[in-house]
Amino acid sequence: MTQDLQPVEVTVVDTSTAEWVDFPIPQLGVDLELIPLIDDPDTGMQAMKVVYRAGFINVWHTHPCAHGMYVLEGTLKTHQGTFGPGSFVWFPEGGVMEHGATDDADCVFLFITNKPFGIHYPGKE
Repeated sequence: MTQDLQPVEVTVVDTSTAEWVDFPIPQLGVDLELIPLIDDPDTGMQAMKVVYRAGFINVWHTHPCAHGMYVLEGTLKTHQGTFGPGSFVWFPEGGVMEHGATDDADCVFLFITNKPFGIHYPGKE
């Protein structure tokens, strides 16, 4: 390292010990569980660890942001198929989609947005 360069401070979250927090979705009458990881004040990009409980489906909705889901445990069920651990599924901004967990197991995933998160349910607003 040269004298002109200074190491940056990194953000570290131990998700094995971090506290899960509720994320209410009033349109569906449910609270999802998540662990916040990063919320970039410059871009609005967010990352969080989320769990969909077995049988939960986030019914048809849209987002004003693109987002990706990297499956850690269980199976992510979407309108275009099911995806197991190690799968990364990207949803374009503004697209209509549904996704959730299969009936037999929870789905735990890393959720990443490209800008501030929002969710809209056509016909439920």
